[in-house]
Amino acid sequence: MKSLSAVLVILFAGLQYQIWFGQSGAMAQQRLAGQVAEQKVRMEQLELRNRKMVAEVVALQSGKDAFEARARSELGLVKKGEVFYLIPDETKP
Repeated sequence: MKSLSAVLVILFAGLQYQIWFGQSGAMAQQRLAGQVAEQKVRMEQLELRNRKMVAEVVALQSGKDAFEARARSELGLVKKGEVFYLIPDETKP
């Protein structure tokens, strides 16, 4: 009778170990849930970036206003007859 009880206790302990710490146990499930949450956040960030890029492409293809605005802001281009003023930043030495 004692040996049967000991075998049952060992069997129960082994099953509990599998439930909590096994390859598909509770700890592994929590780890996977955390990874899924991180991937969802990353996916949302990438989707937002993609939407911005698509909007920029459409704006650049639709007319020259967006193209001109981008050239002005990024390249510092000016139109004929305009005067460019550079105001130095006082915070930089």
